[in-house]
Amino acid sequence: MTGLDQRSDAVTLPRGPLVGFATGSLGMGVWVTVPGLLLLYFLTDVLAVAPWLAGLTLLLPKIADVLLHPWIGHRCDVEQARRGHRRRLLLAGCALPLAFAALFAVPGGLTGAAAAGWVAVFFVAGNLLFAAYQVPYLATPADLRIGYHERTRLMAFRMVVLTLGILVSGLLAPLLAGGDDATRDGYLRMGVVLAAGMLAAMLVGVAGIGRLRRTAADTAPPHGPGGWRALAASLRDRQFRWLVGAYLAMSTTTHLVLAGVPYYAEYELGRPGLTTVLVAAFVAPALLVTPGWLAVARRIGKQPALLAGQAAFAAGSLVLAIGRPAGLPVLVAAVAVLGVAFAGMQLLPFSMLPDVIRAAGGTERAGTYTGVWTATEATGAALGPYAYALCLAAGGFVASTAGQTVTQSPAALDALRYGFGLLPAAVMVVAVLLQRRYTLDGAARADAAH
Repeated sequence: MTGLDQRSDAVTLPRGPLVGFATGSLGMGVWVTVPGLLLLYFLTDVLAVAPWLAGLTLLLPKIADVLLHPWIGHRCDVEQARRGHRRRLLLAGCALPLAFAALFAVPGGLTGAAAAGWVAVFFVAGNLLFAAYQVPYLATPADLRIGYHERTRLMAFRMVVLTLGILVSGLLAPLLAGGDDATRDGYLRMGVVLAAGMLAAMLVGVAGIGRLRRTAADTAPPHGPGGWRALAASLRDRQFRWLVGAYLAMSTTTHLVLAGVPYYAEYELGRPGLTTVLVAAFVAPALLVTPGWLAVARRIGKQPALLAGQAAFAAGSLVLAIGRPAGLPVLVAAVAVLGVAFAGMQLLPFSMLPDVIRAAGGTERAGTYTGVWTATEATGAALGPYAYALCLAAGGFVASTAGQTVTQSPAALDALRYGFGLLPAAVMVVAVLLQRRYTLDGAARADAAH
């Protein structure tokens, strides 16, 4: 057995439990997508919150996640050590749909700073519940007796279903909110309908994880300390630091693009209804190309495949900076390129994470490592919309209420276009530079081949 833990008793997971596990990502996909896609726009163009304050409303609750997610990871490992499973946290996280519905149920009399306060409170609650579900969920691959390629297969199932959740919620949410004529009541209706679907999917995911653990739970004795000592060890782990740093840049970039879609559709392309088209172009390719990314990773390795995806994302972003003169078909095609790259950037890092965990010592550290990882993802989810909000504020973008028509200045229009194109490309270049420092993948792939 090597340091990468290529166990001789590693198993191939049956399809049924894989599908059950992956179904949990449907509910997670709603939370990942809808606030990132609509919440900034909801604040500035429905609740009349100034862009700088709207950005802070999304950013400040996420700051708590830097401490919250590692703490959840610590509790997750304690649960694993004491009970042999992480189910209690998963079930607690199933209250997330309540916070999601409340997020868009802003009382009719609240606008501006008061409305921002309401959203911030339920955003904090939602982030806590999301962490309670996400951390033990993503610790599952490291808990199982599976090898390098089987981890990628497991996460490919998850990626396809997550993509379906992102696509369905990304298409339905704007329509349920009222499309071009979105109202407070429309956003409330959207929140309630999607919350019901979230709950059902998350409960199926809990059952799927139970079946996977009964099939292939790792019963090997612990290799090292867990808990807070494991947190310190994760922060000293050079391979983990480079992977996390690159993923922070990737998460920031993708959430920035999602936050910018409604603005780009309405103000650059002149048709708010194109939000749905752009979301579909961004997300739908992943349903088709995820098996392709799986095949590429098997052939050349996860790391080279991920670097190719990052480069493609940067190139597509530069096309979007051109804006309307490029023509709608070219712009939609550029968004589709981003979607193909996005599929790889979801599948590959998440399948590399358990490689790092297993190399570092095994399942007793899985929750702690995953807690740091999800804190990084949450930070990117906050930094992306905040960075776009800063672009809007720098250009002098004027906030409004639902139904109010505002003419934006040329500077504001330039800011929202460049923020949607140039800024994502620049941040993705940073991701490439960080990702190149990660070197574990070559050794992991070599061990898998023996």
